[in-house]
Amino acid sequence: MGQPVASRGRAATPTLGKAMLNKYARAFFTRVLTPFAAFLIRRGVSPDTVTLLGTAGVIAGALVFYPRGEFFWGTIVITLFVFSDLVDGNMARQLGRTSRWGAFLDSTLDRVADGAIFGGFALWYAGNGDDNVLCAVSIFCLTSGQVVSYTKARGESIGLPVAVNGLVERAERLVISLVAAGLAGLHTFGVPGIQVLLPIALWIVAVGSLVTLIQRVVTVRRESAEAEVEAAAAEGAQGHEAQGHEAQGHEAQGSEAAK
Repeated sequence: MGQPVASRGRAATPTLGKAMLNKYARAFFTRVLTPFAAFLIRRGVSPDTVTLLGTAGVIAGALVFYPRGEFFWGTIVITLFVFSDLVDGNMARQLGRTSRWGAFLDSTLDRVADGAIFGGFALWYAGNGDDNVLCAVSIFCLTSGQVVSYTKARGESIGLPVAVNGLVERAERLVISLVAAGLAGLHTFGVPGIQVLLPIALWIVAVGSLVTLIQRVVTVRRESAEAEVEAAAAEGAQGHEAQGHEAQGHEAQGSEAAK
């Protein structure tokens, strides 16, 4: 499973399940889910299996219900499977298998789940929702979310800290969208006018994602320039030091010749 690390997930970017719970609620659900996690371990279920099943549940909730406009039930299904984020991490800690592989798998499948959620919105607006503008906004939310995550990962891969949180990161994107979708779904139960919440949420996420993308690109550009200046300064210092040693060598040779 690789070398142990602090947690199965990524500390800097909370999973959706963790993002939807404050620290007190997390403590409560950790106590509730620990026996269930222990039960799965006894049955020979691995944390990776729970991660895969959780992602499959989110995809099913998004792509089965959302394209048909059943936002309330789709959000309920997605929220239920979101708790796999807590269960797989709990299992990994009990097994002592927290690893880079687990973090990689979580991160990769997070992107898949994100794509399914916003893809479900896009399919609704491209079909019975009959709104090409909101379809385009949904696709932009999907794409910009992937690119926002990529900019941080790519920046860190070239040795930059990418020290910026951004206006709307993954947790905010999904919480805003899912809460709005769930409430908008109450329209089918006779709540009037509430369906407008989803379009509003999608526009907020789209604009926020664009701002976040710009923030990260600007941050990477600044950090890259600073790193290049520091590298040039270090190279210059090494060059001066080498010249100093060379000068000392010539002086020593001159003294020896004078003798």
